[in-house]
Amino acid sequence: MSSLVQSVDWLAIAPPTIAAVVGLVVLVADLFVDDSRKALLGWASVAGLAASTLMLLPILDGDRSTFCLTGDAGVCSYTADRFTLVIQFLVLGGALLAALLSVTALKDARKELPDGEFWFLLLSSAAGAALLPASRDLATLIVALEVASLPAFALVGLRHGDRKSSEAALKFFLSSVTATAVSLMGISFVYASTGTLYLTQIADRIRHVDGQLHTLAQTGVVLTLVGFAFKTAAVPFHFWVPDTYVGAPLPVAAYLSVVGKAVGFSGLILVTVIALPSYADVWGPALAALAALTMTVGNVGALRQQATRAYSAVRLLAWSSIGQAGYLLVPIAAAAYAEDAQKPIGSTVAYALMYGAVNLGAFAVAALVGRTRSLNRITDYRGLYATNPLAALLLAFFLLCLAGLPPGIIGLFAKVTVFSAAVDAGLGWLAVIMAVNVVIALFYYLQWTALLFRAPEGAPEKHRVPAPLTAAITVTAVLGIALSGAPQLVLRFTDTGLF
Repeated sequence: MSSLVQSVDWLAIAPPTIAAVVGLVVLVADLFVDDSRKALLGWASVAGLAASTLMLLPILDGDRSTFCLTGDAGVCSYTADRFTLVIQFLVLGGALLAALLSVTALKDARKELPDGEFWFLLLSSAAGAALLPASRDLATLIVALEVASLPAFALVGLRHGDRKSSEAALKFFLSSVTATAVSLMGISFVYASTGTLYLTQIADRIRHVDGQLHTLAQTGVVLTLVGFAFKTAAVPFHFWVPDTYVGAPLPVAAYLSVVGKAVGFSGLILVTVIALPSYADVWGPALAALAALTMTVGNVGALRQQATRAYSAVRLLAWSSIGQAGYLLVPIAAAAYAEDAQKPIGSTVAYALMYGAVNLGAFAVAALVGRTRSLNRITDYRGLYATNPLAALLLAFFLLCLAGLPPGIIGLFAKVTVFSAAVDAGLGWLAVIMAVNVVIALFYYLQWTALLFRAPEGAPEKHRVPAPLTAAITVTAVLGIALSGAPQLVLRFTDTGLF
């Protein structure tokens, strides 16, 4: 009789485990640390996330799997392959940069934001986000999705006595719970059709589903995708994003804009490309339509912000992130039509890395401006070059990267890669819609960029830059500039080896 005791590959699961353990340590330590030394909790959390990220290095040498079936070592619940490691790098690196922004934010708003709870929630969410790309069965996938999401609800509404923050958290929570419930129903339908939750087994068995269960399986496929479409902020599941980003503490909005999207996209890729390749005729057209709708609604929404008086920079970034989500969906949709799905998926991951670096950079400069201008309106950026030339130049660079214009070569390279994925897959109509949206986005990105260099109204106001904020801006700037010099490095790094 074979043993049911499984050996655990601790090195493979180290990145999410370290983040979770440090989160628990910080929560307990908060009970004993004096108020004057609460900043130590933040630096411990930053160190924990840095350690989690560094633990990706020892497992770069090959695929590692654990929690496998005792009778079949090839069917596992956790796999640390190239795809997993690239997404975990994006997630943990994004969480680390958000943590650097948070150190300054908590110092400035200590009465409104409790330190211990904040760091525990951020580390817990990061642990769930790092677990998700390694998940190879639907149960682990949903658990990881919820571990990433539930602390995020609390982070959004954590600011004491802030009505806007509480409303944002409630809207985020209710819409997310609804999407998760729909996904769970879809997973139950898939399980009823195939008798398994493991992604590779589903891929084999769903092709041979009995005729009577075929409709049930198709319904399950569609419903399962809803939860992940919500996490990516795809239209029509996007309505929570603008209010949530504005109501949340700015570092939390930055975290959601990058890490939240990485969670959604990695889940979508795993479910569609690994578990359901035989249903490409169902999810391919659906994701192509979602991509077109999402990029259009996001960019038009961002454009409309300029019609409002004193519109918020964070709200503009929120609508911009919805538009960027549409671009990210294009290669996943293209994978349904491509002979080799590997290349389009690599394009999505490459775009996500570019977007993560420059979007966090834009949020870091927004955090700098927000220290002296609490409303953080676009008009507050007028004349930033006169008060802080380096911050203005870097924000201009980040915005040009998002727009896909030189000298932001990495942004242009990423957009061309996504555009090529659509054309190669025969989705010419989607490539045309993408091109139109890129032109629309140019208008609001360039208008914001031009505002930075205009003469300031009134006396120039100097911005003091704390060390953690300086570190976050520097890291994102170095990444963006280095990758603009050698954009091919991104594609080499994101050669995912998913199959």
